[in-house]
Amino acid sequence: MKLVMGVDLETEVELSPAAKSEVAVFSPYSSPSTALLLQRRVVAWSKETGSPATVRVRLGDRSFDLHKDPLVSKCKYFNEASASLQSGDDDVELPASFPGVSEAFEAIALFCYGDAVALDPFNVAAVRCAAEFLGVAGLGARCDLYINQVVLQSWDDALIVLQRCQPLLPVAEELLIVSRCVESLAFMACMEILDPGEQRRDLQPGAGAATRALVGRRWDAELVKELAARDLWIKDLIALPFDFFQRIVQALRRQGMKEKYVSPVALFYANKWVLSKKTHKFWASTDEAVDGETDANRRAAAILEGVIGLLPAESAAVAAGGAIPVAFYFALLSRSLTLELSDESRTKLREQVASNLQFARVDDLPLPEEEADRSIADSREVREMESIVSNHAASVQRKGAEAVSELWDRYLVQFAGDPKLRPERLAELIGVIPAGDRKTHNHLYEAINTYLVEHRGLSGEEKATLCSHLDCRKLSHEVCIQAVQNERMPLRLIVQALFVQQLHTHRAFTECSDSFRCMHSEELVPGAGGYTPSPGCPAIPTSQPLSSSSPHDSHRGPRDAKLRARDDASDYETASFRIQALEQEIISLKQTLQRHNTLKGSASARREREGKEPSFRVAADAGTPAIIKRRATVSGSCIGSMRWGSQRRCASRILRVFARLAVFGRGRSRGKQSKCSAATEQPNCM
Repeated sequence: MKLVMGVDLETEVELSPAAKSEVAVFSPYSSPSTALLLQRRVVAWSKETGSPATVRVRLGDRSFDLHKDPLVSKCKYFNEASASLQSGDDDVELPASFPGVSEAFEAIALFCYGDAVALDPFNVAAVRCAAEFLGVAGLGARCDLYINQVVLQSWDDALIVLQRCQPLLPVAEELLIVSRCVESLAFMACMEILDPGEQRRDLQPGAGAATRALVGRRWDAELVKELAARDLWIKDLIALPFDFFQRIVQALRRQGMKEKYVSPVALFYANKWVLSKKTHKFWASTDEAVDGETDANRRAAAILEGVIGLLPAESAAVAAGGAIPVAFYFALLSRSLTLELSDESRTKLREQVASNLQFARVDDLPLPEEEADRSIADSREVREMESIVSNHAASVQRKGAEAVSELWDRYLVQFAGDPKLRPERLAELIGVIPAGDRKTHNHLYEAINTYLVEHRGLSGEEKATLCSHLDCRKLSHEVCIQAVQNERMPLRLIVQALFVQQLHTHRAFTECSDSFRCMHSEELVPGAGGYTPSPGCPAIPTSQPLSSSSPHDSHRGPRDAKLRARDDASDYETASFRIQALEQEIISLKQTLQRHNTLKGSASARREREGKEPSFRVAADAGTPAIIKRRATVSGSCIGSMRWGSQRRCASRILRVFARLAVFGRGRSRGKQSKCSAATEQPNCM
């Protein structure tokens, strides 16, 4: 039995456990393994030539005993190192920059001995890069041919090769292996969208339909992951490293894929690697991280910045027809508050959120979990939304101001019941939206009312300050009735609501009368069948609406409507001034009563000290049971401290005062009607 380098030539060569595990991971297609074939070939070469393997090549923690002649003849790297080999140094250590693992070198060594190399998608990228590094003639061209004719024709093979290129950078990039795989994957994805019936893979282009199913719903990361798993090509792409994923998305757009299919891919990628709590927990619990939480946040921040760069611009998002749900932008905003992003990425994300404010729902806006040490209104989520909404309100090119104002008022309702919310902070948040942008104050009234319910200890001044933001003219009829009956509201707001309610009733009655008059005006029109003038009698002119005084003015109706609106506004301002005057009178009466009670108490105390007899009336009153109760203290700023009957009597008195002062314009309307009738009769008499 012959031994060469301590190896039995007739004995089966055994692999070490490390080599076996490395071979299994590297290429499942290799059978038998490349390491076993190389060892057999070395033994066979020693038998044929009778020369031992004199060169030991070290690669990491492994070493290979090989012959000098095959290496020098086929590898440029070993040919250049032949001088050191002749000097007696039989050990050659490959540098750390050598691309690929030990199996790639085994394949190259086997090629140097003249055997064929079994290429597959798992080893072709590493073999190609190692052949380029060592300068192996002929093997690089064979690898390129295999990539072009086999790998790039299959979705799975191209995906495997691209994933194997991650540890081979930058050599794989210089050899164009990455770019070829990226372009091939993008082309095949476009073909799947254009021709879904082709049975290359069981793929369905349902990305747009999946994202449309998310519209109008609260963001749920687990639900989005289930939707992404329905499309196998999307599931494959979002599993790639972000650098490769980013290049594929750019290639999809470059090759003409519509934005409604491209944008959901970026959405699903961000949901898996940034928004998913499971991914964050996995990263935080890995052994590689020194500080798990910090490392997970750093990786998520890097991916989030890249995803923000992939999101379409505002015009492209509109063209995509809602391919990205609005809730996605707010979910990214909420996640970004816990990460350290660059100023450029944070600014771009805020612009994306601001451009979608008019389409958002109140459930989309971020809210923190209830904290024990501070108010919700002071959280970073609310302050971030406050900054975005205020910048949007101050923008010259803002869109959907009314929708944004309503959204903000609904947002205030969400945390108005926070017991730790200060009244000045709520007033500050209310003032974020300009007064002119609010078309309706219904939700603002709801927010203030919710705050007053949870904060019953507010003073009248604080209530008046909060309610000063309300305009009763912008309340609906139902909300106006609620405000009149709400005992927590200040007196001024209740009276204003009463006045506005009467204006609404008067306007509705006027419009009803005008419409009734216009409906029956055709009965008096000549030739309409309802009336025919007698011969010799002048025809009766066409009937005019109640708001018209002359048949010669064709534009009288719209002008009268404007005049009525102007009169209503002036009456509302007059009523406001009168309410303030009445409040001052009530306060002065309250002070007078307090002074009178003080003087009366001091006089009675003085009489008791002097020992004088009480007057006849006092003695008479002392002999009868006391049946007169002291009146309740009159409130100067809030009617909520009075009972409902007292409130009704007080409101009735105020309305009678308004009627006597002609606040509602009854006297003026009668004067105008009399003047108009006189002016109408005068031409008729003439």
